[in-house]
Amino acid sequence: MSTFWKLLRGSFFWTRPFPDAWVIAIATLGFGRHVKAPGTWGSLVGLLFYTVFFAKSPWLFCAILAAVSLYVAAAFCDEAEKRMRQTDPGAVILDEVVVMPLVFLGLSAMPQGILPYWAVLLMGFAFFRLFDIVKPFGIGRLQRLPGGIGVVADDVAAALASCVLLHVVVMALAWWQSAHAAV
Repeated sequence: MSTFWKLLRGSFFWTRPFPDAWVIAIATLGFGRHVKAPGTWGSLVGLLFYTVFFAKSPWLFCAILAAVSLYVAAAFCDEAEKRMRQTDPGAVILDEVVVMPLVFLGLSAMPQGILPYWAVLLMGFAFFRLFDIVKPFGIGRLQRLPGGIGVVADDVAAALASCVLLHVVVMALAWWQSAHAAV
């Protein structure tokens, strides 16, 4: 493990004093252990997180909130792994929540009116679930990073891959629409 990852993981010390029940409740949002497909439910909560806190906010606020959210999630996921004695437990869904806003990076710069807003959100959600489950392009290897860093890193990569695909699809639809409008 490189020095950077050791230092980052060492900075998660502040989660240790929390009781087990709190750490696990935060990492699982209190319901990750009680539902089927917890990652999908966590992604839905992440969609709500994006809509409430990111969709209409200034970019600097979004950047700071995203960075803080990713750090806090990595810290709690790291501690939850230790307390649950599992590597990347499926019930831990805080990682899905905090990465969903990354799927919609640059959404305001996309051509508008191509698809209804809800359809873009649904498409981004579907792309993220696909990449999070299949883990192509080496995304799965990121889970090998230590503790909570690995728990969050593969989801960050899945979210960024989803963002790229979302932009490609919307741009292709915009091109197709303009090409056929001229006819």
